[in-house]
Amino acid sequence: MKKLLILVFLGIVACSTPKEKTQIVEASCGQCKFGLDSQHGCDLAVKVDGQAYFIDGAHIDDYGDAHDKNIGFCNVVRKAEVTGKIEGGKFKASSFKIVEE
Repeated sequence: MKKLLILVFLGIVACSTPKEKTQIVEASCGQCKFGLDSQHGCDLAVKVDGQAYFIDGAHIDDYGDAHDKNIGFCNVVRKAEVTGKIEGGKFKASSFKIVEE
């Protein structure tokens, strides 16, 4: 009986832990393009299922000048393939790759 309870508990814990998944999302500056205001300055964010989240695991300047008028995240919304999960109100990315259109 004890083993059964332990297995049930582990199953519940495993199912309640958010799983990482890979998806195509919109990526841009959270402040300039997505209207987020919980951080100061320009920070990379993604939109997942219509909701914007700041991202941990990628930095806005890792993909060129954030203020470039053609590709800068403060001026355009770009597509990205991301792997990660939403945790603590942020998107925790284990991978982030720009998808060229």
